[in-house]
Amino acid sequence: MNIPEILIVEDEPSIAEVVELYLRRAGYQVQTILDGNSAIKKLESHLPDLVILDVMLPGVDGYSILRWIRDRSDLPVIFITARRDEVERIAGLELGADDYVVKPFSPQELVSRVRAVLRRIQREDNKIEKPITFNDMTIDPQMHLVTLNGNEIILTNREFDLLWLLVQHPRQVFTREQLLERVWGNAAYIDPGTVTVHLRRLREKIEKDPSMPTRLITVWGVGYKFEL
Repeated sequence: MNIPEILIVEDEPSIAEVVELYLRRAGYQVQTILDGNSAIKKLESHLPDLVILDVMLPGVDGYSILRWIRDRSDLPVIFITARRDEVERIAGLELGADDYVVKPFSPQELVSRVRAVLRRIQREDNKIEKPITFNDMTIDPQMHLVTLNGNEIILTNREFDLLWLLVQHPRQVFTREQLLERVWGNAAYIDPGTVTVHLRRLREKIEKDPSMPTRLITVWGVGYKFEL
């Protein structure tokens, strides 16, 4: 059995040491890097199974590292941020972060989030699912590909997972909490507004008029559904 490798990119040694300790106790292989430039060099030579990435770093910042990763791979990334404002959280999610935690945080909570993300990735890898086509849109889970009128639509991992869940259950209404549990895997630790952010981004990519969606429908007071 392969032991998952976790890369911590965190410039505060005291935080990095505690996180590394808890992850090692949980059975993971762990390496810590303290600055952005070294993180890029490490990732160029070897990709771990998951990256825990601080936003504010010396050298290359966390946002730039996440863009670099997303240009090259679907490597899962959990953001760490010292800021609680919504703008920074949304920015990380829109760039393709799989999850985020706000300092100060519980190391055990972070371990739980790592487990949830890795479980989701493993479930996806073990599934063999066929493409689904609705009129002019096709979603291929094996290729992780969405096409609209024959043109490829670029989605982040989480956007794809959210869309894939909804299209598998057309016209079924999901609450935000249900979507968090099914897509993110650990609803207790994640702001339900995360779902709203991702659905807005999806609408901008697959709807003709995102302000008047015909596919991704809000059922006011309940949740969201995919309409045929």
